[in-house]
Amino acid sequence: MNVALVEPFWGGSHRAVAEGWAARSAHRVRAYTLPARFWKWRMRGAALELARRLRADLDGTDALFVSGLLDLAHLVALLPRRVPSVLYMHENQVAYPARPGEEPPERDLQYAFTNLASALAADRVAFNSAFQRDVFLRELERLLRRMPDARPLWAVGKIARKSLVLHPGVLLEDVPGPAARDHGPPVVLWNHRWEHDKNPEGFFRVLEDLAADAVPFRVAVAGESFGRVPPVFRRARERLAARVVHWGYVPEREAYVDLLARCHVVVSTARQENFGLSIVEAAYAGAHPLVPARLAYPEVLPGSLHARCLYRDEADLAARLKRLLTGAEHPVPPVDLRREMARYGWSRRAPAFDDVVRQVSGPAGLCYK
Repeated sequence: MNVALVEPFWGGSHRAVAEGWAARSAHRVRAYTLPARFWKWRMRGAALELARRLRADLDGTDALFVSGLLDLAHLVALLPRRVPSVLYMHENQVAYPARPGEEPPERDLQYAFTNLASALAADRVAFNSAFQRDVFLRELERLLRRMPDARPLWAVGKIARKSLVLHPGVLLEDVPGPAARDHGPPVVLWNHRWEHDKNPEGFFRVLEDLAADAVPFRVAVAGESFGRVPPVFRRARERLAARVVHWGYVPEREAYVDLLARCHVVVSTARQENFGLSIVEAAYAGAHPLVPARLAYPEVLPGSLHARCLYRDEADLAARLKRLLTGAEHPVPPVDLRREMARYGWSRRAPAFDDVVRQVSGPAGLCYK
């Protein structure tokens, strides 16, 4: 089959998933992309430019695989013929948390309604976790009930009937096992986007408290930043300067996976996480994950790791991290982490992506519309 992969935000996890699948798919996957910047403008207008590009190749296209950051309803309206489509939701604007101090009613809800229209226009809506699917449908109904009249509550059920869970693949083939680490203090890793929904304030608050208690550790801070960087990163680097072994985005893949192999613990303090590719990568490299007992993490981590890797709140995180760093608690053996995280390797996930596209293009593919 010939599949047009339409991604208006070619960066971060969006690009990683697209490239990972395209390189291993049994189909012929061609990407139509725009650079990873101006996400709000991408949602508003990227469909116009990408539809223009698609028109030239549409006769040979069997299916569309479209990112949730695109206005699929506009794209479909601008194409000269109907093509079966899968909408892939890395995240959504219906349930995305407001910035601190920003009340949800003050936000531009048009982005949420763009997600709604895209989901209605798609033949299948694939979510990267059951957590995200359930939150999206719940919050969508809540949003629609706020409308003064003509509430399209029917849309929730219609989208639910054509929704599915499609866990992403993660590039693991080049991730080494734990390296021969030096004899210094353990390294704590942060490898998430430098944005408010990842709650960097909570992470650095815990580290600064542990530093004040003279707990031995070093810190590596990676992850991408887009536009405005929360000021806590500058303050934390000054306060933790003597403990920093790395700070900043690592664009070279080889250097990034080498950094993962040097780390002992990987931490998430996220307020919003629909899957967690960076946690899977670091755990596969041997870093003990400490992540919230909520969001998508209880789904992504197998039950065998829950007791040792999920924490309840910030105080629990601080206590668990202290025990790991001081040797009072042994981390999960790297061989166990590697075995459990292997389920997300592309060799296992690419066939699932292929099947979804094959189904949507088959004789029964449009029955969910």
